[in-house]
Amino acid sequence: MASASLLKTSPIVDKSEWVKGQTFRQPSASVVRCHPVAPSGLTVRASSYADELVKTAKTIASPGRGILAMDESNATCGKRLASIGLENTEANRQAYRTLLVSAPGLGQYISGAILFEETLYQTTVDGKKMVDVLVEQNIVPGIKVDKGLVPLAGSNNESWCQGLDGLAPRSAAYYQQGARFAKWRTVVSIPNGPSELAVKEAAWGLARYAAISQDNGLVPIVEPEILLDGEHGIDRTFEVAKKVWAEVFFYLAQNNVLFEGILLKPSMVTPGAECKDRATPQQVADYTLSLLRQRIPPAVPGIMFLSGGQSEVEATLNLNAMNQAPNPWHVSFSYARALQNTCLKTWGGRPENVKAAQETLLVRAKANSLAQLGKYTGEGESEEAKQGMFVKGYVY
Repeated sequence: MASASLLKTSPIVDKSEWVKGQTFRQPSASVVRCHPVAPSGLTVRASSYADELVKTAKTIASPGRGILAMDESNATCGKRLASIGLENTEANRQAYRTLLVSAPGLGQYISGAILFEETLYQTTVDGKKMVDVLVEQNIVPGIKVDKGLVPLAGSNNESWCQGLDGLAPRSAAYYQQGARFAKWRTVVSIPNGPSELAVKEAAWGLARYAAISQDNGLVPIVEPEILLDGEHGIDRTFEVAKKVWAEVFFYLAQNNVLFEGILLKPSMVTPGAECKDRATPQQVADYTLSLLRQRIPPAVPGIMFLSGGQSEVEATLNLNAMNQAPNPWHVSFSYARALQNTCLKTWGGRPENVKAAQETLLVRAKANSLAQLGKYTGEGESEEAKQGMFVKGYVY
């Protein structure tokens, strides 16, 4: 399925319109030229970063690798630090983030790292730019660009994601700072409906963000998180997920987003966290892959699942089950808590524990790398890694 942004009107883009340093690519035979017959005719403009966007997306969606989500807001990071008895100061946030990005060999398993704005401009405790440390590890730096969730007026106590105002200049600045992909998280609540209004608002916001990101050189991660909250079964999750992703791709096409230059960050199809009927990894894989095949074009290079409060081991087992047979897309991970939880507790804010904490992070990263390749067994996992991390009404 070709993406909407492969359709271009004549005349051909002049080389001078392309960003300096970009390689100009002659239109291939698959490009459709539409000569407008009236002023109201459709005009679709391809991003001048198209080649770079495709290359970046493919780099992140590389075999055996996934994304480390370390873009918690300062407030959320403070909650994590408080859990190990540390004060929420910039110095403590810097120390923890330094531990993560400088773990030796992390790039073998991690292809991209999503950063909070503070981290994008931050240095490590040794004075090196966080971005430079990631690049040295062959990890693509990314940036959280949304401004958080707020109540959606006229809905059933649902929310919408803000941040479109000023997004273009912010995205341009993030690109200059070294970011090459972006993340925008909006959520859908099953217990609260979801209402048609909330689903359309989520889909439209994601599409506008994606188009703006691509215009400024950033590969957008498209993330409509279907929250785990609720007592509903897996069939209800499947039904809602189909509706949400249909709306998302409809509006992505309307906004001329290049499908080959995006990544998706969906929720796995699971029962609600409070549902009495639990699903096996194979059931989660069957439902989730069925959803993807019905809704996601094969032009999309990577599906980077969020963990959404699953335990570290549960998230890895479910990912492994989805990679037991070839998929049209790179099926991988974009985990925060499911990569960091045991690492954070091992560190405990003590300098002498940094090496042990980094080794713990690498254990989890390697486990998910194996799961991306369909080779994870679950042997030797700690009890800590099996503990669920669901938080009702979780705010990122």
